[in-house]
Amino acid sequence: MKNSSKAVVEKMFEAFSEGDVEKFVGTVSEDTVWIYHGTQIIPAGTFEKKEGVRTFFTNIMERTEIINFEPQQYIVEDNMVVVLGKEHQRVKRSGRELKQKWVQIYTVENNLITKMEEFATSEEVS
Repeated sequence: MKNSSKAVVEKMFEAFSEGDVEKFVGTVSEDTVWIYHGTQIIPAGTFEKKEGVRTFFTNIMERTEIINFEPQQYIVEDNMVVVLGKEHQRVKRSGRELKQKWVQIYTVENNLITKMEEFATSEEVS
């Protein structure tokens, strides 16, 4: 169970890195819930079901250029995967660059992500 849960999250990250929305959405369950608690700069949001996750993904891809996305540590227990990571992105409209550190908590059931909750901090960089 541990390795398969981690593999599902890694597959989702791979789809994110490739910008592949269908592969990304294919890693989540029909009733998935994604909760993003927001940062000092980026607003909070809750995204439900596959369509909500599709919106979450397309908002990021349409609004930002991902300069670096780096999951740094995985902690796996039963069907829960906690990932600590960081990212660097450029806002397409303004050119502002943001760096974030985050913790993402995934629940995986039947090889699909049923819940994601993210806690992040962000700062503007020049």
